[in-house]
Amino acid sequence: MKSLENYQNFYFVGIGGIGMSALARYFNASGKNVLGYDKTKTKLTSALISEGIDIVFEDVVNERISELNPENTLVIFTPAIKKLSILDYFNDNRFLVLKRAKVLGLITENTACIAIAGTHGKTTTSSLVAHLSKEANLPFSAFLGGIAENFKSNFLFNGSEISVVEADEYDRSFLNLSPDWAAITSTDADHLDIYGDKATIEQGFRDFANLVPSDQQLFVRKGINIGRPTKTYAVNEEADYYSDNIREIGDKIYFDFHTPKEEISDFVWEIPGIHNVENATVAIAILNNLGVDFETLKRGIANFKGIKRRYTKHNFENGKIYIDDYAHHPTELNAVIGSIKTFYPDKKLLVVFQPHLFSRTRDFADGFAESLNNADELILLDIYPARELQENFEGVSSKWLSEKIKLVNKEVSTLDEAFEKIKEKNFDVLLTVGAGNIDTLHDPIVDWLSGK
Repeated sequence: MKSLENYQNFYFVGIGGIGMSALARYFNASGKNVLGYDKTKTKLTSALISEGIDIVFEDVVNERISELNPENTLVIFTPAIKKLSILDYFNDNRFLVLKRAKVLGLITENTACIAIAGTHGKTTTSSLVAHLSKEANLPFSAFLGGIAENFKSNFLFNGSEISVVEADEYDRSFLNLSPDWAAITSTDADHLDIYGDKATIEQGFRDFANLVPSDQQLFVRKGINIGRPTKTYAVNEEADYYSDNIREIGDKIYFDFHTPKEEISDFVWEIPGIHNVENATVAIAILNNLGVDFETLKRGIANFKGIKRRYTKHNFENGKIYIDDYAHHPTELNAVIGSIKTFYPDKKLLVVFQPHLFSRTRDFADGFAESLNNADELILLDIYPARELQENFEGVSSKWLSEKIKLVNKEVSTLDEAFEKIKEKNFDVLLTVGAGNIDTLHDPIVDWLSGK
């Protein structure tokens, strides 16, 4: 195929996805003509339109599409998209049609790529790597799986010599990348609709690790066997790079950082949770190995604001606390609920959880039940189907999952009814959590708790 530089038009089918929109922003920032389709209007699609990207929300081959020339137009789609008239048109009319992961892979071929992989932690870690790269003024572009609070976007352009990418294991997408530096944060079982079992997903991560050219440039959380020598990192245990002496003082988290040669005391940041200190540890290790000094890294850690929907916390004058989080796997739920219980041990916790995918709910039902048992009260929303059809998963429902949860104070609800149910509850801390469209509750909840 031709170089990406030779295409003037880029059409995104499913442009509202978090990974797709980052790519769209990249080409838009590069001066290309960017268009797209998505089935749903969201805050993200509105932001893209305000940036000059033309988006339609009907699956119709309109005049703009029919005017596009296959010779100078590249079509990019996400695997979450099934059959569409627009996609059929492009395939039937000799357009080059590529998956998002393939295009991202082509970009990484021509840059020094820093790729962050893992079933948990990759969004926070890759966003932190991008933030620290910005603090050090490195010439990079970042493609992220979440909205970084510091720059209110999932894409950041500060040059094109380095690419910082979130390496997505879904559909084995990360095997399209050309990583020069990489981290693997976790290899827990997930996406079993793609991989089938835990052993196969672990092999997928080993295949990804083998794309990294040097053992000195591959960072893996201690305890993960990736099948080749690596640099290890950890929290509260010795590794090649590790953090310890973690303490909370006021609203700040303090920790000390160790390299094979030295100890750097008193990193300070605002992001709670031991798992987030772990994410910071590997980000610091990578940037220090790229030559960034610890004074710059300390400053970057201190002013990092986190990721939208990754433990986004609001405190209100009435004493109530509201936390919104993207967790959608039992390990992630344990981390966020565990952090809340650690920081607020005597406060009553109301959890509103929206399961994501029928397959994931089925595969990890017992784990979800165990995690959710740690709430004081639970509102369990209907399963968000995403790309799946309910008729293919007979018997799998939120009611079915609820029966596995031992918690006494629990109920199943639709998303539409959830806000009114929340207002009737007595709680000190409210957690809304899930990867679907539960985020639509955020603004009404904030307004209500603010007294607006």
